[in-house]
Amino acid sequence: MALGQVYPELYEQQLAEKAAQTSALLSGYSLPALELFRSEPSHYRQRAEFRIWHEGDDLFHIMFDPETKQKQRIDYFPVASKRIADFMPVLLEKLKQKPELRHKLYQVDYLSTLSGELLVSLIYKKPLADNWAEQAAELKQELAEFAPLDFIGRARKQKVLVDRDHVMEQLNVQGRKLSYQQVENSFTQPNAGVNQQMLGWACDIAKQLDGDLLELYCGNGNFSLALAPYFRQVVATEISRSSIKSAQLNIELNKVANLQVLQMSAEDVSAAMAQGKALKQLDLSHLQLNTILVDPPRAGLDPATEQFVSQFQDIIYISCNPETLEHNLKTLSQTHHIQAFALFDQFPYSHHIESGVWLRKINP
Repeated sequence: MALGQVYPELYEQQLAEKAAQTSALLSGYSLPALELFRSEPSHYRQRAEFRIWHEGDDLFHIMFDPETKQKQRIDYFPVASKRIADFMPVLLEKLKQKPELRHKLYQVDYLSTLSGELLVSLIYKKPLADNWAEQAAELKQELAEFAPLDFIGRARKQKVLVDRDHVMEQLNVQGRKLSYQQVENSFTQPNAGVNQQMLGWACDIAKQLDGDLLELYCGNGNFSLALAPYFRQVVATEISRSSIKSAQLNIELNKVANLQVLQMSAEDVSAAMAQGKALKQLDLSHLQLNTILVDPPRAGLDPATEQFVSQFQDIIYISCNPETLEHNLKTLSQTHHIQAFALFDQFPYSHHIESGVWLRKINP
């Protein structure tokens, strides 16, 4: 498939291939029926990043083919949200008329929301000019009718804001409206439509559980906020300082009273609890932590965290790498049954697979 293209007529075929691949990889385990959560076949990504290529007076977005390493001009990008895809050519036409803003422009990053906001980072291979913010503010004013819009300028050891460094997303999760601050250059789920379905799947599981929830790798509170109504207390941990700040703001925005977020790594959490220590002055004695949710990076769970997670009655495991999921299941399946199994098509027309499993402890 050509880089940056979508093929709606092939969508169901590529989804079926992913489902077969994932099921085959996990065929050594007793699996329930696979639940499939579909993406929109086009305009599904809320984030996009492009190099900028200069040829005389022309200026255009490019991507590099991961196999051939050849550059490919991108004039329209149907993978990205409509907000991003429609804005890309508009921005470049404006930049062609603004020599100081286009000079040494190296990369443009876009972040959009279902709620209609757009944040654009202009990244340069030169120090930002003293009047960069003034010129970018003028550009923002000229494009104000297009969308609620902000610009960020970046260069080596420089970050200049025109106004904000974030967008405010609103997700609909089983009839509830949840607000999320999403900060530029911090991790957020790129496919917001599938993210809503993923949160809904986790909520359906949470409705069947009781006690309190511990979440590792919580990011900006994506899962914690959605799941909080179904547990007495929720404790969520994250190592990224910017994500922690967003999570704490999101708690206030959504008026969630039973969620605490701590800046700790998964390894530190498991080590502290194994030794019976408090988590950042949090008293664990009154908590009934029956359930744990993990959404680890591509490397999956390390052995110590595997052992820690296996102590919980219920495990909700969100995976962005089915191979490391399978590796972790070798340990977790010794103590837990797989109750639910899902594939979330976050990245259509690519080899990336997002999946989820719910595991329940085997009765002794």
